[in-house]
Amino acid sequence: MPGSASPPPATTFAYMAKRLLRSPLLRMIYFVLLLLFFSAIALWIVNLTQVPANNLKTMQGHLAYTVLMVLPYVLAYWVLVRLIERRPVSELGWRKLPHLLLGLLAALLLFGLLTLQLWSAGAYSITGVGDAPLWSLFLLTAVMPGITEEIVSRGILFRLTEEGLGTWVALVVSALFFGFMHAGNPGATAWSSVAISIEAGLLFGLLYHVTRSLWWCIGLHAGWNFVQGAVFGIPVSGIAVDGLLDSRLQGPDWLDGGGFGAEASVLTVLTCSISSLLLARHMLHKGPVVAPFWKQTTLQAGERAQPSD
Repeated sequence: MPGSASPPPATTFAYMAKRLLRSPLLRMIYFVLLLLFFSAIALWIVNLTQVPANNLKTMQGHLAYTVLMVLPYVLAYWVLVRLIERRPVSELGWRKLPHLLLGLLAALLLFGLLTLQLWSAGAYSITGVGDAPLWSLFLLTAVMPGITEEIVSRGILFRLTEEGLGTWVALVVSALFFGFMHAGNPGATAWSSVAISIEAGLLFGLLYHVTRSLWWCIGLHAGWNFVQGAVFGIPVSGIAVDGLLDSRLQGPDWLDGGGFGAEASVLTVLTCSISSLLLARHMLHKGPVVAPFWKQTTLQAGERAQPSD
């Protein structure tokens, strides 16, 4: 019948090869290779200029060091999206930059509420006023992990896993990855990794799914770390920080988080879980929830969840 002829084998092979080379798994591998390449260049510059040894006690030195550590992630992500995926990097676009401020404000409110709960339960007390430079803490504990970890966990792992295996699998995989990324931190336990997976991994994953904005996630992540450590003087994922306030966590481990800090507290898990449930409700009502590739229609396969302007 006219119009029913199958495409030539060569055309089919070329199409399948193109799909394979741009598959989510291979794009993850491309990102890792690009990151290694740009990191090697950054390391060469660090060794050449001796930035950490000579200038890390100054604001300019901290800024230069932060840029050199963050830039490989940004460049690797930009090259992947622009040159391999061939689309605008809208999730980090200028139009969405105000989301960064919204994320910072949300972090202030969320961790402020959590600290109030810890104080009310007798698990947090202020012992004095610190004198640590806030700009240094902001760069090293907020900006650096906020950008690098969100690009990897949400920009790469969540987004590409969602494209292939669907939203629900992407949420679980990226949350577990994010939690166990911190398993080697001081004071970490199996529970602290699970707690971060639930309170932060799911929250940030849902936030990215609903907003399709990495700026939102970076703002919330960076703000969370900054408010927690630099302002309230609470260890950030087990790492002790001399903040604006000198403080002490006290009480049973399930309440104050033990040696890992407030992020391993049951109160933190419950507080952040409420926010996650609100985002999940929004996701279920507004959509879209991406199905695994084997359940997608032809139209859905061509319109998999990608960030929009």
